[in-house]
Amino acid sequence: MHRENLDVELRPLQHGDIEEGLRLCRLAGWDQVHRDWSRLIDDPDSTVLGAMHDHDLLATIATIRYGTQFGWIGMVLVDPAAQGRGIGTAMLRDAVESVTDMASVRLDATPAGRLLYQKHGFSDEYGLTRMEATSVSVDHAPHTIVRAMTRGELPEVVAMDRAVFGAPRGGLLEWMYEGAPQLALVAERHGNLCGYLLGRHGHHFEHLGPLVADDINVAMNMTKACLARHRDQAFVMDAPHHDEEWIRFLESIGFRPQRPFMRMYRGHPGPFGAIRQQFAVLGPEFG
Repeated sequence: MHRENLDVELRPLQHGDIEEGLRLCRLAGWDQVHRDWSRLIDDPDSTVLGAMHDHDLLATIATIRYGTQFGWIGMVLVDPAAQGRGIGTAMLRDAVESVTDMASVRLDATPAGRLLYQKHGFSDEYGLTRMEATSVSVDHAPHTIVRAMTRGELPEVVAMDRAVFGAPRGGLLEWMYEGAPQLALVAERHGNLCGYLLGRHGHHFEHLGPLVADDINVAMNMTKACLARHRDQAFVMDAPHHDEEWIRFLESIGFRPQRPFMRMYRGHPGPFGAIRQQFAVLGPEFG
């Protein structure tokens, strides 16, 4: 980065910078909490950089390495007062260069960000919509194939997730379970795992995802089972566009579109995992 032209210092973020990172999140209307930033800072497979002017944090960007399969870019935030100076563009260029040894780099783009990413060689992979529910209407039978996930089932969940996500992220899923075990569910059919759901706590919403299932009926059952246990809470889910019936189902129980995203890639086009089994992704921060 030509920082001499931007009057900023680029450095790795530390725990003492998290409050400033959260300030940028709130300015952007994002829902991350302290624990999300801590994960990115502490994870040996991720790097979080900040653009500093004096002691002020003007912008951030994070990269994550998922095995040797692909890199991920997230937490692309620029203080509105510093936008238009090329800081975000320069940080994106540096982030992409830092993972050029990976076959592919991926990210979730807002409509405005998509134009910038296209200029830097990113192509569309598939669309997503963040679905929001402040009040849900669900009926869920108490005896189904869905039940609470136990810690002992995490290895089986991690193994299934590797195939569906397309890369290893076992540590991340364990971190999610530890943060919100009350949102973690599994579905089992004939003694075999056929779905799982994890979630995390946000600033305004409970964020559900990843939600992985063999078919849409399993995904519906897991969603209803979770919401029936937490009727008084607000939720968001980042739902891929591969199944219109799935979106109609979410709308029928009280979800409404909040904002669109476009999952994009640069480099080798994949395929990345099994998209048809992903009914909600983890989120733009993590993939």
